[in-house]
Amino acid sequence: MEVPVVDFQQLRNKEEELKKLREACERCGCFRIINHTVPETLMADMKSVAKYLHDLPVEIKTKNKPVIPESGYRPPSEISPFYEGLALYDIHKSPQSVDQFCSQLGVPPKQRRIALSQSKPKTKTIEAYGEAVNDLATSVSQKMAESLGVVSTDFKDWPLLFRVIKYSFNAESIGSVGIPMHTDTSFVTLLQDDDKVGGLEIMDHSGSFNAVPPQSGSFLCIIGDVGHIWSNGRFHNVKHRVLCKEATTRLTFGVFMFSPRDGKIDTPTELVDLNHPRLYRSFNYEDLRLFRVSARGELATFLANVANV
Repeated sequence: MEVPVVDFQQLRNKEEELKKLREACERCGCFRIINHTVPETLMADMKSVAKYLHDLPVEIKTKNKPVIPESGYRPPSEISPFYEGLALYDIHKSPQSVDQFCSQLGVPPKQRRIALSQSKPKTKTIEAYGEAVNDLATSVSQKMAESLGVVSTDFKDWPLLFRVIKYSFNAESIGSVGIPMHTDTSFVTLLQDDDKVGGLEIMDHSGSFNAVPPQSGSFLCIIGDVGHIWSNGRFHNVKHRVLCKEATTRLTFGVFMFSPRDGKIDTPTELVDLNHPRLYRSFNYEDLRLFRVSARGELATFLANVANV
């Protein structure tokens, strides 16, 4: 199964591209967005910052304390021994959080700042990246909704979690699982691939895994559990995993849009009618998160609990 490619610029004025987006969300549960609004120079600069951060000693990285349960430093674990992540919540709305994050980890000024333009000559790299990916995530989510005929949902105030992920693979780990099969809990996840190192695989409807080759300058968009529930079951929350394919380090960035700020998840009225009855009751995102974390709860059980019966 090939991942559909969606041209962001064409989404703005071409109905055919919007249809392609809807079909990708419904059938594949993921798509790759190209010709977007995040400068490739900023993507490259953010990768340099990420490398600096993950090269820090563990005792420094542990200073990245969680603001919400999904954020903060995540060290290698028994389940995912090759995976570690640093995360920052609400990256686009709180410059103070970015400053605190940088100060905790000792990010030097040359790593914090980048000359983007004459109008913003001293914009911080992390802050600039946060603003750029927030604009993209909001626009992509809005277009996903529009593809279903929904105009009532405003994604502008949906907080983002930004996670810098490092996989430390070696010769002995080739063929091993970097992160087990799962679905994201998000509405949508925007993933900036490692430009050179693959390993991500998605599951098709037959249950087979398919490799997703990296593509420089693009973002891979993955539909999560909230996206599936919000869309009244229309969007497919795709299962995926990461395998070690070669003995090297793999760096990726995940931008997760989970829920509205109040946490309430509800299916828009535009998606409910006599032919499409409401599948799920409204619920709070935190209930979903806690269920998934506790004993690694299966989504099917949670969906049965919130089924509109």
